[in-house]
Amino acid sequence: MKKIVNKQSSSKNCFVCGVENDLGLHASFFETDENEVVALFTPTSNHQGYPVRLHGGVAASILDEAIGRAIQIDAPDTWGVTAELSLSYKKPLPCGTELKALARITKQNRLLYEGTGEIYTPEGEVAISAKAKYVKMSVDKISDEFDHEDLQVYLEINDPTHIDLD
Repeated sequence: MKKIVNKQSSSKNCFVCGVENDLGLHASFFETDENEVVALFTPTSNHQGYPVRLHGGVAASILDEAIGRAIQIDAPDTWGVTAELSLSYKKPLPCGTELKALARITKQNRLLYEGTGEIYTPEGEVAISAKAKYVKMSVDKISDEFDHEDLQVYLEINDPTHIDLD
C-alpha cells in the first residue's frame, strides 16, 4: 500500500483540478512515498462519451495532468508543458464512481522529462495507460497572467493517508 506524503495544490478554474469549475473533474493530487502522483476523481455525466462511460479525451486530460505534476515531487517550482502524449485504451471506465490514476517520472534532463501513468478500474485493473514527454518551465514563462494565489492546497476531511493499488 502506498503512503501519501503530500497533497498537491489545486486551482480555482482548471478543468482537471479546479475546485470552482462547475463542469470540471475536481481531481485531487497526492504524492506517495514511492515518488509517484496519485489522482483521485469522480467523473460525472458531464464527462461521459458513451452513456455512463468516461470520455477518452477526459481520461487523457487526467493522465496528462498526473504525469505533468510528477515533476513537482522533486522540483516544486517546475511545471511541464506537454510535448507528446500517447495513450492505450484497454477497458472502459464508469462515470459516477471514484477512480484513481497513478503517474511517475521515468527519465529527465535539464530541459525535458518523460513519464508514464495509468488509470485503474474500480476493481484495480489498468484501464488506460499513457506515456508523455514535457518541456520543463517555470509557471511565469507559461503565462504572464498566472495568479500564484489561485493555487492553493484545499484539504478535505476525507483526504486519504494511504492509497491501495496493490
